[in-house]
Amino acid sequence: MATVGRVKIGELARKTGVSVRALRYYEEEGLISPGREGNGYRDFCSGSVEAVQQIRGMLDAGLPVRLIREVLPYLDGPGEVRPKVPCEYMLDEVARQREVLDRRIALMTRNRDALDAYLRDLTLTQT
Repeated sequence: MATVGRVKIGELARKTGVSVRALRYYEEEGLISPGREGNGYRDFCSGSVEAVQQIRGMLDAGLPVRLIREVLPYLDGPGEVRPKVPCEYMLDEVARQREVLDRRIALMTRNRDALDAYLRDLTLTQT
């Protein structure tokens, strides 16, 4: 009998648009941690939908899995997850990835603005 608020891997895949294969990979990489039923089937909590969408977004933004694994606990706010001794390499990597994201955001904003201008021009010429 299924627990309320729990989903199977196939349902999670449908809800997130992420393949079952990718979800298994996320699990192997320690990005998600499903429970297991007595029969061994993966059992995800309802919050997994948002987590998987966030992971997919970070991957789509070009963040490497090793960095996502480190940053993922901070999505709900820093706290006791903070490392006691920060790794210099990781600090540099996070700063570098943040710069990459800033450049991508700027480019996407410029592209969106160009699309907006195009739509405005089309609307004006059709009226």
